[in-house]
Amino acid sequence: MELNPYSVILFDWGDTVMKDDPSQGAPMVDWPQVEMVAGADTLLEALHTHGRIIALATSADVSNEAQIRGALARVNLDQYFDKIFSFRNTGLQKSAAFYQHVLDDLQVKPAKVLMIGDSFEKDVLAANLVGIAGVWFNPSTPETREGPAFVTAHSLAELLKRLQPFR
Repeated sequence: MELNPYSVILFDWGDTVMKDDPSQGAPMVDWPQVEMVAGADTLLEALHTHGRIIALATSADVSNEAQIRGALARVNLDQYFDKIFSFRNTGLQKSAAFYQHVLDDLQVKPAKVLMIGDSFEKDVLAANLVGIAGVWFNPSTPETREGPAFVTAHSLAELLKRLQPFR
């Protein structure tokens, strides 16, 4: 699967851009410590520099958009995201309906969109249902899944290499 033709890149939030801590019940912005996933800053900077529209697509239901942006600001990533789609501002969990909402809001065809996330079912298969290609971000195991509409990346640095050269 060719990864370069995408003008819109969607990212999952927890464990794709920011490290998640399920033991925390409060919004991430209020956690004592927040941490980005290794390589997130470099990948986002490269995509931003090459004119991609970058959006967050998350089912997280604890934080609203302002709180998500606040958490991203704590690690200097907020400026890269043009839009944030979350359960709190869409009312939708990740599903075909969620991704169709994203497409409608951005007024973009699915063939121009790439979704990157750590849940194969929610981030890849659900996005594929509406024609959005996916990257399964799997830093935890050596398992690789490849198909006509998805690939696997084991690190964001690996994904950056696969996305270059940008067009």
